[in-house]
Amino acid sequence: MATTLVLTRSTPSAATAPRAHKALRHLGPNWYASVMGTAIIANAGATLPYQLPGQRVACQLVWALSAAALGVLLAARAGHWIHHRDQARAHLLDPAVAPFYGCLSMALLAVGGGTLIVGKDLIGLDAAVAVDAVLFTAGTAIGLLMAVVVPYLMVVRHKVEAAQATPVWLLPVVAPMVSAALGPLLVPHLPAGQAREAMLLACYALFGVSLLATLLMLPLIFGRLIASGPLPLLLTPTLFLVLGPLGQSTTAVNQLADVAPGAIGAPYADGLTAFAVVYGVPVMGFALLWLALAAAMLVRAARRGMGFSMTWWALTFPVGTCVTGAAGLARHTGLTAFAWLAAVLFAGLLTAWLLAAAHTLHGLFTGRLPAGPAGPAPRA
Repeated sequence: MATTLVLTRSTPSAATAPRAHKALRHLGPNWYASVMGTAIIANAGATLPYQLPGQRVACQLVWALSAAALGVLLAARAGHWIHHRDQARAHLLDPAVAPFYGCLSMALLAVGGGTLIVGKDLIGLDAAVAVDAVLFTAGTAIGLLMAVVVPYLMVVRHKVEAAQATPVWLLPVVAPMVSAALGPLLVPHLPAGQAREAMLLACYALFGVSLLATLLMLPLIFGRLIASGPLPLLLTPTLFLVLGPLGQSTTAVNQLADVAPGAIGAPYADGLTAFAVVYGVPVMGFALLWLALAAAMLVRAARRGMGFSMTWWALTFPVGTCVTGAAGLARHTGLTAFAWLAAVLFAGLLTAWLLAAAHTLHGLFTGRLPAGPAGPAPRA
């Protein structure tokens, strides 16, 4: 399973495909993680409690890069579905690959949110609202669809065992939480009254969908680690995916608390602000505990020869959600400790992004990515 995240067995049809199309055959949905990991740099960097000269301009450039990468990847994935439908269907039926279809939703949402956070400086507020509305709607619809389709396939088509559980299983169910965290950006741009309140409560519903589904998955993942030992080396970075629902849910409750006074009346607005802190602080505490565990396992894997794979992108977006979550807690508690935590986490995020981006670009330029089928990797 360790090496089937993107790869499935090739078929004879691949040999007759035009050369330009062959490169797309092994382009799996996990590549959307690179877009997510790039967009979160802009989104988190622009909302940090501490701002350096030129920081917002840098965030604008990174957002533009993520938007361009999304456009290229959407076109490439469309080509994959057109010219390699057998492989695309095989991806959906592969329990190691299917969960990555949740990344499409999160890529759309992350770039859309960045459009309103920093992209508006470049394209104007009206255009930014329109772009984000389209990407948010599409991303939310796809996220909800994948939150049903992928677990359904896992139940009725995929042949999985408890020992195969990995944090990758969280990807389809965490997508609605990204909608819950970025939906509040659109609330002030809706007509006052029913529209704003409906959007606010819809985001809380998305929050509940993802949170409860995550709580079902996490015991399976942690139980597998305890009972079966460490993940295969190449999969070790995916341990950081657990930070996604933790950091994103903290971000969501704080973002929703920011817009609640203009969308819903008392006493709910005050209650939601209190909930942001009461929920966010303990969840952030658990996120830091998991971060320490995942980091220790990553060091272990690195010392045993873990090489680069696309799973390195798991070190970016989930950590970025913890940055935005800590920044939200800093706003609502006024504690400098949370502001410093956001800054330290952002430094780690930036380092991880630079490493993942550099290795990915090198792989693309040398032709090693997208990779074809490979043999089984060592377990640990």
